[in-house]
Amino acid sequence: MTLRIGDSAPDFTAMSTVGPINLYDYIGESWLVLFSHPKDFTPVCTTEMVRMEQLTSEFEKRNVKLLGLSVDTVDDHRRWAIDIARVNGKEPSFPLIGDNDLAVAKLYGMLPSDSAGDSSKRTAADNKTVRTVLVIGPDKTIKAIIGYPMSTGRNFVEVLRLIDSLQMTAEHAVATPADWRQGEDVIILPAIGEEEARQRFPNGWRAPLPYMRYVPQPA
Repeated sequence: MTLRIGDSAPDFTAMSTVGPINLYDYIGESWLVLFSHPKDFTPVCTTEMVRMEQLTSEFEKRNVKLLGLSVDTVDDHRRWAIDIARVNGKEPSFPLIGDNDLAVAKLYGMLPSDSAGDSSKRTAADNKTVRTVLVIGPDKTIKAIIGYPMSTGRNFVEVLRLIDSLQMTAEHAVATPADWRQGEDVIILPAIGEEEARQRFPNGWRAPLPYMRYVPQPA
């Protein structure tokens, strides 16, 4: 199964560190970051779990829930959480899905559909494609997909920036330019004609090119 931006996020029910979770029920009216790992007890993934816990309050400010996943058992996750607390001083406060039967990884196209075997005998290299960030909106559609190699830790501050852009552009007829950050100018969508643009942005805009119309970030 190949998932693309704009697709409905496949629903599932799975065991987690907080008990059974149904994806759609868990999302509710919130946004969701689903981030997956190749293997528990691996160094780069441990740093990522620490960082996500440190940023939890930032995601909460944006009405974003977090959900982790790896091809391991829930018991593995709970033991791993102890290691994470040794580094961070705190265990993860968000749920981790136990996907030892590979069902969710295959449902989301992170592993080939014919993948099989005992998760305890699979290495991180076997699961290297299970290293994805998906942003899912309250409408249960996929808004963004980011894949990383095992050797590169993810930049979760960039995920926050991405969510800021997604949430703002979902409400206003604008897009965000390269390297945009909160408070900086945004771009009027090309599909917005001059007359509509004047109604939406009565204070005007600056246009270094006819199709590149900058305005202050909407409130």
